[in-house]
Amino acid sequence: MKPARGFSLVELLVVIGLISMLMGLLIPAVMSAREAGRRAVCQNNLRQLGTATLAFESQHGYFPSNGWGFRWVGEPDRGYGPRQPGGWIYHLLRYLDRNDLADLGRGRPPAQRRQELARLLQAPLPVLHCPTRGTQGLLPAHPATHPYNALPVPLVPRTDYAINEGDFIPAGGPGPPTLALGDDPNFPWPDVSRVTGVSYLRSRVSMARVRDGATYTYLIGEKYVSSDRYHLNTDPGYDQSPYAGVDLDLNRWTKNPPRQDGWQLGERLFGSAHPGACHFVFCDGHVQPVSYEIDPQLHRRLGNRKDGQLITLPEG
Repeated sequence: MKPARGFSLVELLVVIGLISMLMGLLIPAVMSAREAGRRAVCQNNLRQLGTATLAFESQHGYFPSNGWGFRWVGEPDRGYGPRQPGGWIYHLLRYLDRNDLADLGRGRPPAQRRQELARLLQAPLPVLHCPTRGTQGLLPAHPATHPYNALPVPLVPRTDYAINEGDFIPAGGPGPPTLALGDDPNFPWPDVSRVTGVSYLRSRVSMARVRDGATYTYLIGEKYVSSDRYHLNTDPGYDQSPYAGVDLDLNRWTKNPPRQDGWQLGERLFGSAHPGACHFVFCDGHVQPVSYEIDPQLHRRLGNRKDGQLITLPEG
């Protein structure tokens, strides 16, 4: 009698069980390594944005202003500061080596400028995207956010990062409907005297006004987005171009603690798609993860540049 060849059923089941066990150990390790890589990219994005912002502040004497309102895109012939209807990202284009975008529409007649600014609205900027969220490319724009000074476009890139407006939320809005009205000294702008962050409507906040210290004040952070609405235009904090003026897409507040992306809306919150923590660049340029479990009062103080409260940064 020749011995039978092949595996018995028991041996086959043992092998399948061992393979399943190894896969169960390997897949989480691979996913963790991938997320670590994505976090590193996200931190580097914030570092670049922080470096550009500090270079801007060094040259102009104030942090980039945040424009006039969500119905505006940056105007290439109006420089920087309160006269510029575009927000903080538009202010930073030259400091991010994107002169090509900053020059779109420069010196052009109104009709041609509106066409070129429509091109700007659709220009992706890779440094604005967190790879964990995975929403690079063009996404639907909300029709109510079409700018006064550019032709409407159906699709726009978005930003995963927002500048710190502090722990007080002022009134917002679309801004004046014309440049002439915006330049009128009698135009009724919303009151921003109680705002405690570093950039807001028509702001000019210098480093000297960060009285609690640059090391202890948020500059730019990741923002919370409803995960059910990543590819839609129904999250009011994630529905328009990054080159617009002050709005929920561009700025966030520290009135409430950060949160990991979930199904709920949270258009005024910092947060991210990362598990465990989101990331901030501070006013001195250092980048640090901040836990979703951070003490709410500490988070609030880190957003307020001038409350005079003693702060100890959490390790991480």
